[in-house]
Amino acid sequence: MSQRPIHRREQLYVDGEWRDADDVLEVTDLADGGVFAEVAAADGEQADAALEAAQRAQVEMRETTIPQRVEWVETIADELLERKDELAEVIVREAGKPISSARGEVDSAAERFHRAAEEARDLKGEFRQGTTSGHEGWEAIVKPEPIGTVLAITPYNYPLSTTALEVAPALAAGNSVILKPASKTPVSAAILADVVSNLDLPTGAFNFVPGRASTIGDLLVGDDRINMVTMTGSSAAGKHVARESGMVNLHMELGGNAPAVTFPDADLSDVAGSCAKGSFKYAGQRCSAVSRVVAHEDVHDEIVERLEAEVDNWVVGDLFDEETQMGPLISEDQAEWVEELVEDALERGADLVRGGERDGQFFEPTLLANVPQDARIVHEEQFGPVAAVTTFESEEEAIEVSNRGDLALDAAVFTSDYDRARRVADKLDAGAVRINGAPSHGIGDIPFGGNKASGIGRQGLHLTIEEMVRQKSIIL
Repeated sequence: MSQRPIHRREQLYVDGEWRDADDVLEVTDLADGGVFAEVAAADGEQADAALEAAQRAQVEMRETTIPQRVEWVETIADELLERKDELAEVIVREAGKPISSARGEVDSAAERFHRAAEEARDLKGEFRQGTTSGHEGWEAIVKPEPIGTVLAITPYNYPLSTTALEVAPALAAGNSVILKPASKTPVSAAILADVVSNLDLPTGAFNFVPGRASTIGDLLVGDDRINMVTMTGSSAAGKHVARESGMVNLHMELGGNAPAVTFPDADLSDVAGSCAKGSFKYAGQRCSAVSRVVAHEDVHDEIVERLEAEVDNWVVGDLFDEETQMGPLISEDQAEWVEELVEDALERGADLVRGGERDGQFFEPTLLANVPQDARIVHEEQFGPVAAVTTFESEEEAIEVSNRGDLALDAAVFTSDYDRARRVADKLDAGAVRINGAPSHGIGDIPFGGNKASGIGRQGLHLTIEEMVRQKSIIL
């Protein structure tokens, strides 16, 4: 372990107070090694205190007005931008993102808070009249009410932007929030908690409880005081939360293994550029990453050749260099997992075109060709910088192989034939299909989420706010 000084120490924020804990999470500095920060790790007693505080605060939160919530959420957005340089550096160090991507994440998080404020302004009730026999004289006011206490479980790969996507709608809808960030990347979430702590929210309405999943995870998700769990993470983690949570609303974006179906009439230069970015951006640690290029057999070799040139030009290096495009994976365990999947593909007959080597937690940008359909990397989430190129003969086969497996989050179709694009997109089992571009979820204007083991529900600021309220009918 490095002997360099620890740059930051962060506390819990529970019931309106900053608190220490007996245990700490050590956050690795992915830019230069060592320990970047120590963050207090909540125990069961502190998690229970957060649950109690959030439940108590619901009474006051239900009475807040939409203009109040809009002001809070917009203030958070503005303050995040004020602290952009600090946040960007933290994201580089805790998440291993290049500085240019880290700045973009801060902008995205702030925009999500701003857009949540806009959506909250449209959170209106309605008046309805009875129209069925025996109810002709009935009149009803149907009004949206906060769902209660929202537990937000956030991932390491977008530690601020995804947190914004879960927290901003919850506050805008008038809910209490308990934020449980990923243990590997809790520092940017701690800064968000600091911003929220300076607002005039009801005491206990926002709680920041980093901690080990083994210590507080099941305690939080299985508690009756939680009304909704919103999380982004792996399919395995999502299934576990679903088993433990009981009768609560679940909102989950989980694992992906996105196919990029490519037909001979596609612009192959565009395919290569889009798929390289889709596979290697943030070292492939994205649920929407292009995991496999499903190429027609007539263009397989040309696509591989073009992707090879993209790999050769992909800039890997110092995370604080503006030109750097990719750094290390989040941990050595994750790098070993990617290595295992690549070795399995090679053993089954795939060709290694570029990369394939691991050094600690760094894995080279890797290109595999002629990957057989029985290779694990074709069906399992890799979360690594690997583009695996497979082939198909017919449109029907392309759809069939793309829809195999339990993961169905994103997909892409590359073709110049509009009718084919729509036809294939309609038949692909995925929550979102991008035509002539790599999958991307953006700010949240357009709904996204997964089918099968890739999630429950759809994210997107408008939809998420709607899921975080419940309708009450007052019948006259």
